[in-house]
Amino acid sequence: MSDDDDKTTHFGFQTVPEADKAGRVHGVFSSVASRYDVMNDLMSAGVHRLWKDAMMDWLAPRSGQRLLDVAGGTGDIAFRFLSRAPGAEAVVLDLTEAMLTEGRKRAAAARLADRLDWTVGDAMALPFADGSFDVYTIAFGIRNVTRPADALAEAFRVLRPGGRLMVLEFSQLPVPMAQRLYDAYSFNVIPAMGRIVTGDRDSYQYLVESIRRFPDQETFAGMIRTAGFDRVKYRNLSMGIAALHSGWKI
Repeated sequence: MSDDDDKTTHFGFQTVPEADKAGRVHGVFSSVASRYDVMNDLMSAGVHRLWKDAMMDWLAPRSGQRLLDVAGGTGDIAFRFLSRAPGAEAVVLDLTEAMLTEGRKRAAAARLADRLDWTVGDAMALPFADGSFDVYTIAFGIRNVTRPADALAEAFRVLRPGGRLMVLEFSQLPVPMAQRLYDAYSFNVIPAMGRIVTGDRDSYQYLVESIRRFPDQETFAGMIRTAGFDRVKYRNLSMGIAALHSGWKI
């Protein structure tokens, strides 16, 4: 047995072999794909839309840029990017074909078809040449990657010099009482809501647990610097329920 066979990672609060995590994550998102966008609206009372708009405000898309949106699923980030930069292009990459299928069904996808590609792929082994993109985004996806450090290294590789990374992810509230209240909502309401809306409680239990296992803002900023990025900064959203992290390939 090789050392790789012995490596483990977390799947929510479970410890699983690294080799198993991608398949489990694929199963989660295949299960919820058709109701994924509806659940995002319900879980956040629509606030996720404001977070994604804040991501675009900070990113400031420009005409002529080429975007790679990893774990881009149903296209939310790519649609926003392209709507703000009429001369830009985008590639949406996701591990799960079912998520991309839902994205292609959306009306926005049809309007942007000549500037938008959809690719099944792994964030840890991107099927693109070095220096292929001006912007790399990943929204609510990096916590599902088996080895986030590998995904960040791949982001650095495929960006051109002067390219920008931006990550939108759930994070940690700096006020302990607020975090406890948010935890109570997350663990008691979201899995039950997932069962009612999608018929799948377990997938949303995993999603809640995966948020709690994700590094805090400062720790994750350190991971981005380790991957080679400069000018790394972050902004808290909704008091830290989510956070935006930005870095540049100088």
